[in-house]
Amino acid sequence: MAHITVIGAGITGVTTAYALSRSGFDVTVIDRHRYPAMETSFANGGQLSASNAEVWNHWSTVAKGIKWMLKSDAPLLMNPRPSWHKYSWMGEFMGSIGGYRTNTIDTTRLAISARQHMFEIAEREGISFDLEKRGILHVYYDKASFDHASKVNAMLQQGGLDRRPVTTQEIKAIEPSLVGDFFGGFFTPSDSTGDIHKFTRGLADACARRGVKFIFDAEVQRIEVKDHVEIHWSPAGDPPSSVEMTKADGIVVCAGVGSRDFAAMLGDRINVYPVKGYSVTVHLDDEASQNGAPWVSLLDDRAKIVTSRLGDDRFRVAGTAEFNGINRDIRHDRVKPLVDWVRMLFPEVSTARVTPWAGLRPMMPNMMPRVKTGARAGVYYNTGHGHLGWTLSAATAELVANLIFEKQPPKAKNAA
Repeated sequence: MAHITVIGAGITGVTTAYALSRSGFDVTVIDRHRYPAMETSFANGGQLSASNAEVWNHWSTVAKGIKWMLKSDAPLLMNPRPSWHKYSWMGEFMGSIGGYRTNTIDTTRLAISARQHMFEIAEREGISFDLEKRGILHVYYDKASFDHASKVNAMLQQGGLDRRPVTTQEIKAIEPSLVGDFFGGFFTPSDSTGDIHKFTRGLADACARRGVKFIFDAEVQRIEVKDHVEIHWSPAGDPPSSVEMTKADGIVVCAGVGSRDFAAMLGDRINVYPVKGYSVTVHLDDEASQNGAPWVSLLDDRAKIVTSRLGDDRFRVAGTAEFNGINRDIRHDRVKPLVDWVRMLFPEVSTARVTPWAGLRPMMPNMMPRVKTGARAGVYYNTGHGHLGWTLSAATAELVANLIFEKQPPKAKNAA
């Protein structure tokens, strides 16, 4: 049986391992943390959102970035300190503006496909992850932003998404707890939310039951491609000289923001940039807060904030984009706008107990995930999902598993 090693145990790596196992491969997953889903798959916004498929490659994004550059609490913030990686990425980002429409439509189609895969996996493996199929409501405060959203909606509909405009009265009916003076909105009834960390951990357990091997606390030192692939790694905390080696017939890089460095080891260029996002988990410890928090998922376009209700007693609020390199520091001035937003739009919710978090989104300049072969035989990539890793991962995992099956099929196919 062909042996494939997956680098990374986040949502992308674990869904990839699962798809490969079901295709008949012997699979090993290597991750530098002790458990699955400990980085970007730990506490994201929770939305499974085809309605958020619009790529960011638009001149309005560039204008807002320049406008907000010196405002510490801005939804989009860029550290102006010179960095070749950052500015070369920005150049490629602007060069991809011409693909804005096509990429938005393609992402919508991929997200719709991923949704079905995700639900099938959860049902097949009995994974509970606070799934709520109540739709996602986007709200807009003025006519200009609503008109832009209408143009985006036409692209989403072309991609196959059922998404409709709603009036201020309909917004109130869809989510009665929401307080605000809105011009209008859009509602996507087929979108949903869930806890990415619970899902990924549950799927990792399902993979283990299928025979997938996990190597945790492992720092990959180098990768060599011969007639096979050799992954040299050292146990976390040990000196780099204490190296162990895993052999495989192929390797899939699903390492999030680390994918760029692994690609360089393999002679490839995967220009992922780490775009930091923040979230707060508001603990709904009293009945008033539980009744005052929304169940329908929201996206506030002006604040660039998304929400998810995770069971009776948790409310996840996430947003912001920060271009500041590999930096996981949790800054008060970036968390405060999220908490203030909760207080303003949901005044009945207590913010006495809030857990902040920051994670690094692995973004490609054109906002499209990279599912492809490498320059060397046996090397594959499934990475660069940006802000839509949770939304797209179940589909891209199938794509890369099919690609590997075509290139180097397992000697014997397991029963799925």
